[in-house]
Amino acid sequence: MSVSDRPIIGLTTYLEQAQTGVWDVPASFLPKSYFEAITRAGGIAVLLPPQPVSPEIARQVIQGLDGLVITGGKDFNPARYGQEPHPTTDEPRLDRDAWEDEILRQAIESDLPFLGICRGAQVLNVALGGSLHQHLPDIVGHTGYQAGGGIFNRVTVDLEADTKIYGMLGDQTEPLSVPVYHHQAIDRIAEGLVVSAHTSDGVIQAVELPTVAFGVAVQWHPEAAPEDIRLFEGLVNAARHNRKALA
Repeated sequence: MSVSDRPIIGLTTYLEQAQTGVWDVPASFLPKSYFEAITRAGGIAVLLPPQPVSPEIARQVIQGLDGLVITGGKDFNPARYGQEPHPTTDEPRLDRDAWEDEILRQAIESDLPFLGICRGAQVLNVALGGSLHQHLPDIVGHTGYQAGGGIFNRVTVDLEADTKIYGMLGDQTEPLSVPVYHHQAIDRIAEGLVVSAHTSDGVIQAVELPTVAFGVAVQWHPEAAPEDIRLFEGLVNAARHNRKALA
């Protein structure tokens, strides 16, 4: 594959206190598994750290990309969907919340292909007017979606036919098992979004936005399953087509 065929995919990042060598500083970072999946899928990964943002800044960033990934991370600020924080909800990362919300809004407005992962699915739902369950154990009665200790559990998801998710992942004889690590999930679905996957207890595991060329978000962590990069390939292919169409 020539370099010209490799679309540029932006990935949002964490902004947390981090230690390396003698340094203990606020730092932007992202687990390698995310951008390694983009590289294996045929894209060029660039990182998008939280920073001061306006619609104009976000629009300029989007103009330099062929696709976007809104990655996982700390809980989204419940004030953005009109709720007080649950005792288990993370202290909000206001800079990251504002950055990802505006970047995603501009991506939708520009019809830029995007993939939301875990927190990214929640950012999408809230940006479009939906809400979240802040602590799933209160709803489903168990902690199976977040085992703790950085260990991914696996759950089986049911895919909805005639969706982009089904087109990418539904061609298998065995039930689809995916890695999860989340204690929150989509509650009230935003207007315009379509639920494309869920678990047997009703927890929404994927949504998509049919008004754009490629707007998919999953509650699970596809980057934690390196043997299956089909979602990343779907994004990269959509980004490649978008790049060629604009050219």
